[in-house]
Amino acid sequence: MPVRLSPDTLDEIAATGIAVPTYDRAGITAGIVHFGVGGFHRAHQAMVIDRLLQQGKARDFGICGVGVLEQDRRMAEAMAAQGGLYTLVLKHPDGTRDARVIGSIVDYLLAVDDPEAVIAKMASPDTKIVSLTITEGGYNFDHVTGEFVADEPGVAADLRGEAPPHTVFGLVVEALRRRRDSGQVPFTVMSCDNIQGNGRVARRMFTAYARLQDAAFADWMDEHVSFPNSMVDRITPVTTDEDRAAVRDDLGIEDAWPVVAEPFFQWVLEDDHPAGRPPYQDADVQIVDDVEPYELMKLRLLNASHQGLCYFGYLSGYRYAHEATQDPVIATFLRRYMDEEGTPTLTPVPGIDLDDYKATLIERFQNPEVRDTLARLCAESSDRIPKWLLPVVRENLASGGPVALSAGIVASWARYAEGTDESGEPITIVDRLADSLNRIALTQRADRLAFIENRAVFGDLADDERFVAAYREALDGLLADGAHATVERLARS
Repeated sequence: MPVRLSPDTLDEIAATGIAVPTYDRAGITAGIVHFGVGGFHRAHQAMVIDRLLQQGKARDFGICGVGVLEQDRRMAEAMAAQGGLYTLVLKHPDGTRDARVIGSIVDYLLAVDDPEAVIAKMASPDTKIVSLTITEGGYNFDHVTGEFVADEPGVAADLRGEAPPHTVFGLVVEALRRRRDSGQVPFTVMSCDNIQGNGRVARRMFTAYARLQDAAFADWMDEHVSFPNSMVDRITPVTTDEDRAAVRDDLGIEDAWPVVAEPFFQWVLEDDHPAGRPPYQDADVQIVDDVEPYELMKLRLLNASHQGLCYFGYLSGYRYAHEATQDPVIATFLRRYMDEEGTPTLTPVPGIDLDDYKATLIERFQNPEVRDTLARLCAESSDRIPKWLLPVVRENLASGGPVALSAGIVASWARYAEGTDESGEPITIVDRLADSLNRIALTQRADRLAFIENRAVFGDLADDERFVAAYREALDGLLADGAHATVERLARS
């Protein structure tokens, strides 16, 4: 019989040979409040704190998770039922597994039920860091202007002040205000999302929100609150019922929400934490003065390549990243994009051999055990493409560099956005702009440039003749010959 995961069953689980926390969880202080407790956070930052706790360190830096959406209730229930414990399973390409129970999340709060509890937790002197994995779209800025979107309904409601705040902006800013008013050192706001200059973006957005309430307080935030940049990397697919069954049947653990991930791990973090931080460097985190070279490498090679494989792969009939990347045509296309269009836009990356890094990316994508779905990679494209791929396009247009492969990726997104695959089967488009993107894409057979003329997403790219020519040629191929023939032509050209 499988053992239900809980603090009371750790000894029983350990007796089976599975690693469990050996530290005293009861004595840990939650010095980190984290917004967005999904699979990635639990496979990445929470794992780091667990490693440190195992070393007898960071006992003042346990994690209090926070959910701000009604859909976070399922996680709150899982966390409550299991005392914050969960199983992390690393899947190696040869089929072997490494599993351990993670114990670094010691509390969880749901802002939709009790926003005051969340604010009070952050306002407590115990809290040194407020960290974020709220997705690329969670920073609430206009993709073209870069300005904070003040009329987003949740933000607008918080700004009116008619009820306690419920957005991450309202909650964090109110907690910082209380810290200032009580004479405390402000906590560090630490973004762990896939955005170039994520700390700088977080600073702009949170202070922009504050400025709409109180300009003097926003100035105080700008002067006193730290927003370090970071680069994070670990492929972490969505947990499936199959994953839960494997944890139950193979490991003997009944876990409501385990996490599966690849073995690769990287976290590069700017050393800017005035209120204090854990000794991250003792858990393989790279502490640096300048994150930008590393983040550009990751965003423009890994993340942009994910977009390069997901639409072409899905339209070619594949459903998993490893299936698509094991196709030699798609693998060649990805490596050509990395070498010819992505890499020329990078600055030197200290300590990194880029050829090895790119070869490792292909190997990671090809890992059959991770089973990362193309549907996950295709989701939220309107937040991802403008941040990961379009900067590559714009830099290459400015320098006279090639753009045909990047234009092909954009065209593959436009074809995917039509909402049906090449067999006529419906595609579920997961995107905050799904309806408008689909509506525009359905006009492109008559008007080839309709999709990229959406200036809210693409800015002025439709005015560049060189990009337009490459995009039109790729889209023509997708509509006439199909995805696989088009990606093969791009890979061999």
